[in-house]
Amino acid sequence: MTFNVTLKPAARQFTVERDEAILPAAIRQGIGLPYGCRDGACGSCKSKLVEGRVIHGAHQQRALSAAEEEAGYILTCCATPQTDCVVEARMVPGAGEYPVLKLPTRLLALERVAPDVMVLRLQLPANQNLRFRAGQYVEFILRDGARRSYSMANAPHNLGSPPAIELHVRHMPGGKFTDHVFGAMKEREILRMEGPFGSFFLREDAPSDGTDRPGPPERPIILLASGTGFAPIKAVIEHMRHKGITRPAVLYWGGRRPHDLYMHHWCEQTAAELPSLRYVPVVSDALPEDAWSGREGFVHRAVMEDWPDLSAHQVYACGAPIVVESAKRDFVAQCRLNPDEFYADSFTSEADKHGP
Repeated sequence: MTFNVTLKPAARQFTVERDEAILPAAIRQGIGLPYGCRDGACGSCKSKLVEGRVIHGAHQQRALSAAEEEAGYILTCCATPQTDCVVEARMVPGAGEYPVLKLPTRLLALERVAPDVMVLRLQLPANQNLRFRAGQYVEFILRDGARRSYSMANAPHNLGSPPAIELHVRHMPGGKFTDHVFGAMKEREILRMEGPFGSFFLREDAPSDGTDRPGPPERPIILLASGTGFAPIKAVIEHMRHKGITRPAVLYWGGRRPHDLYMHHWCEQTAAELPSLRYVPVVSDALPEDAWSGREGFVHRAVMEDWPDLSAHQVYACGAPIVVESAKRDFVAQCRLNPDEFYADSFTSEADKHGP
């Protein structure tokens, strides 16, 4: 048995198998819906159920509250149709453009760039062409079937030879994957992964009816990263440089201490080479021995200090859920940001996914 899901206002229709959630069906059929974690944790796929009935799988209250559910909102990543449905959701041009592949990768190199951050370079198979948009992510498939998501930190044009993707992995003590990365992982190890996933990438195409609105080409950009949320932002910057996109952009990268800004010199050098890019590093808990002379405090607050009016901007935010959520809330409420111009990739950990 299958059910039909119709998207409004785009009038796009697709089928969903019995016991299948809306989002995986859309991804399978190349339908571009907004989403992030795919686990009911981030809320990026929140949409309005106009007609029909769904059953929700497990999800976090902060992603979809009881009041929102009562008002008819759903998370497409864990909403399983029980009837034909009509869903009000903005489509994302390009989100379903490339096929999702399962493929083996070989570890070319791993480099510890901070006490708790490792950069991995994974060689792609020669007979499979992984196509993706700068800012998207892949999932590692572990031996027990569990999955771990990581954003690609290099743009598609910058895979090198042999082609390899770059990932930034933060150590989460007790995490079975990151404990392995920081412990027994060796070069030439084979890792299975699947991707690309995600709707986080630069909006640069012309809008169409029923799609998420990119805004005018000259709209200035705020790039906001906390911790390893810098990874997809780095890919976006590489993409902008490659495409000759000269929209004014400011990168705000926040960490607790200076060593958390583990590619600080890359950011300084890139900003020096690109007239349209400015870099603002922000540290929240510097110690005297750090000799930090830059901006201090919360990274999203630094944005608000510099840009009290964000009504003309687009914001791309990546990192810890609390940073992303605080940024959207405060930018919209206090800085007049259009909520439709806030694009985010919330880095939910396994603990986040199983939280309240």
